[in-house]
Amino acid sequence: MTVAAPAAPLVDAAAGTEELPPPRRRVGSGAAAVLGLVPFAAYLLIFLALPTALTVASGFVDADGSFTLSNVAALVDPVIVQTFANSAWLSALTAAGGALLGALACYAMAGLPETGRTRRLVDAASGVLAQFGGVMLAFAFIATIGLQGLVTLTLKDRFGIDLFAEGAWIYGLPGLILPYLFFQVPLMVITFMPAMSALRPQWAEANLTLGGTRAGFWRYIGIPVLAPSFLASLLLLFANAFSSYATAAALASQGSQIVPLQIRTALTSETLLGRENLAGALALGMIVVMAVTMSLYALVQRRAARWQR
Repeated sequence: MTVAAPAAPLVDAAAGTEELPPPRRRVGSGAAAVLGLVPFAAYLLIFLALPTALTVASGFVDADGSFTLSNVAALVDPVIVQTFANSAWLSALTAAGGALLGALACYAMAGLPETGRTRRLVDAASGVLAQFGGVMLAFAFIATIGLQGLVTLTLKDRFGIDLFAEGAWIYGLPGLILPYLFFQVPLMVITFMPAMSALRPQWAEANLTLGGTRAGFWRYIGIPVLAPSFLASLLLLFANAFSSYATAAALASQGSQIVPLQIRTALTSETLLGRENLAGALALGMIVVMAVTMSLYALVQRRAARWQR
């Protein structure tokens, strides 16, 4: 039986050093990786790409199936423009508020051990509350601070404070701010905590050794390092709020003040008969906004990932 001798190291005569031979590539590893992605690719095609393509295509046809640009032209209608502005305003406000509150929570937990009870409890609660939306969240706020909610009646009967002296704002656009913050803050904790944990204690020690101050550390080291991750999380929160539907549909049952509710109106309202395909044009507008937002998120996240390795 012949035994193949191991490959001898390559010797660089000029430098006098030895170089190891390049590692051998495993045959078939690339094909196996591609084959393993087939189920995920099929899932994206069936449940994401195909519905998106059909939805966008519906915005370019009329009720008879003929090609038209009237649906897309409706995007410049003042009512539609105001709807997109309302969605952008609500998303930006709740994203900024959620990002600030979530970042403060991450800063408070930065000194806690990752395997400690408090840290694990906050991580678990954030994972649950970030997904707590829709009808359940709307009902929770109606039962708490609705017109006949527990907190509303308590403040009115015992302290004479009427939360709705100026009107039933909870069922309008301002009433969506608190419910959106409810799931934006824990989502910020989930996405921003890895960046906060990536700050090395050695950096703070080196800063103090060189005569720096705590404020100087955050000004010249901490904030510049965390800024890309914070901006990426902020964009993610904006996209999350802009695309939210279930909570707004259950709480703001009257009117169509944001784009998802406007799409629902186009599909179900009796006053828009024959204009159901307007929903496709509205969805196209949402896709453009989301594509721009997520493209910026990907660019910023690529820079932020360098500090999380």
